[in-house]
Amino acid sequence: MFDFDNFREIWSTVKKNKLRTFLTGFSVAWGILMLIILLGAGNGLRNGMMLNFRNYSLNRIEMWPRWSSMPYKGMQQNRRIKFKTDEIDFLVRENPEIDLITGVNYHNFEITYGEEYNSYSVQGVHPTKAVIDNVEIHSGKGRFLNDVDIKEKRKVVVISPQMQETLFRNTDPLGKWVQIGKIPFQVIGVYYVENNNYDVPAYIPFSTSQALYRAGYGVDEVAFTTNGINTQEEYEAFAERLRVQMGQRHWFDPEDRRALGMWSTLEDFIMISKIMWVIRVFVGIIGIVTLAAGIVGVSNIMLITVRERTKEFGIRKAIGATPVSIIKLVVIESIIITLVFGYIGLVMGIGVTEGVNTIMQAANNGQTSNDSMSIFSNPTVGLDIAFFAMSLLVIAGVLAGYFPARKAVKITAIEAMRHE
Repeated sequence: MFDFDNFREIWSTVKKNKLRTFLTGFSVAWGILMLIILLGAGNGLRNGMMLNFRNYSLNRIEMWPRWSSMPYKGMQQNRRIKFKTDEIDFLVRENPEIDLITGVNYHNFEITYGEEYNSYSVQGVHPTKAVIDNVEIHSGKGRFLNDVDIKEKRKVVVISPQMQETLFRNTDPLGKWVQIGKIPFQVIGVYYVENNNYDVPAYIPFSTSQALYRAGYGVDEVAFTTNGINTQEEYEAFAERLRVQMGQRHWFDPEDRRALGMWSTLEDFIMISKIMWVIRVFVGIIGIVTLAAGIVGVSNIMLITVRERTKEFGIRKAIGATPVSIIKLVVIESIIITLVFGYIGLVMGIGVTEGVNTIMQAANNGQTSNDSMSIFSNPTVGLDIAFFAMSLLVIAGVLAGYFPARKAVKITAIEAMRHE
């Protein structure tokens, strides 16, 4: 039975061997501290890269027509490719991988309310645009476009907070009518924009945009999300199939890369994921080496500790102590030291990562644009990983104390007392 006397003995041993105890504890605390900082740095890089995709779905693809650069079946080069009105229905019908899809028509108009006016980008889109590009409308700020708006070709518009600030000032814009060009549109929503970015569009129904500004024909761009495309090879095969389909539909050579513009967050995300995988492996290896260094440090010091106490163990055996009680004393001492110093390293590591995160958040609050690329964000580590690492060090400390102690108590009391 382990009682208070055992703790008193351990405390007495620790006080008599302060340097040894400090070196053992320092190995534990340093290993945990460096592991958490390294893992936090790796997580910060990953989170920073992922933050660049915050306004887009990770499986998003954009496609738009351009100019042909190669002759094809009697058609001349330098011919303008134009998407047809039924392009969306065609793509969905021919490609089961396509999930959400929206057409996009681009416009630039002067938007006027009363005496206030300014020039803005205006996009004609489908309701799925909100999901594809993560367009958020908070409670009390109205709504985004819906299917009824598309079907009835309603003259409604969703504006940005910056448009509200410029045109309406302190007035609630919901339900108000603005002039887009010379045509009145009713404001039905104000969507959320990070960091006061002014370079954002207003959204109107795609059908209304097409009817008013495209004579009922054509699509400037198609954006959609996909299902079942997760690798670079799958994306390249899908993109090549799209080029063949669109080449046959619009009479251009599928090998003509200038005829069709295509951009995918999936392609960029796959590339960044590979980079992040390499970084995680690199950081993980360094973390394991750091942790291993802490384990080796604990093992060496515990080995030295047991050797120094061999004579003490002989005296204990001579006065009646059992081998189990001696081993238990060493093991519990090892557990206490690794737990206390491991917790100190844990607190310091989490404090460093949380402090860096707090400073970065305070700095980011002062930014005025979200156009810049983020490379580092939220460099924190989950407590599960931290406690797992500390548990490894505790186990290593226990084993490092157990095996030398078991070997030491096997020798006779006389031999142990003669040991130098």
